[in-house]
Amino acid sequence: MSGILPYPLLSLALLVLWLLLNQSVSAGHVILGSVIAVLASWVMAALRPEKPRIRSPGAALRLAGMVLVDILRSNIAVGLIIVSPREPGVNAGFMTIPLDLRSRNGLAVLAIIITSTPGTTWVNYDAAKGTLLLHVLDLIDETVWVRTIKGRYERLLMEIFE
Repeated sequence: MSGILPYPLLSLALLVLWLLLNQSVSAGHVILGSVIAVLASWVMAALRPEKPRIRSPGAALRLAGMVLVDILRSNIAVGLIIVSPREPGVNAGFMTIPLDLRSRNGLAVLAIIITSTPGTTWVNYDAAKGTLLLHVLDLIDETVWVRTIKGRYERLLMEIFE
């Protein structure tokens, strides 16, 4: 069974999503959705993602809570930037952050955190140098951003994944 469907839950989820998006459970949609789901499962098997090992579930919960609070704060800050006139010294810009985190899973989670937080975007990661290029909507002080990424997120991600 694992040869035909290496990721059965992924295939099932994709089939259900296909049927929901098409708002139909006709035979044609079920067959086409099943073919797409099986093909996607084979593609996922070809990628062979490494299995994440969560070493500290408590740190993962702390990180999740911290990220939710930061996203809420960032939504409010970006909303205020949009509706109020620009203050002098508030500029968008790019910055480079040196990272000690090397876990692929940890880097993926960090990319999700940064990109899902309004006002920040993960632009590029240079694995050779271990640096992250980040775009920030309200870049005033780079040291604050470096301290935030390294102190709040990277430290916990290293505790979780490395």
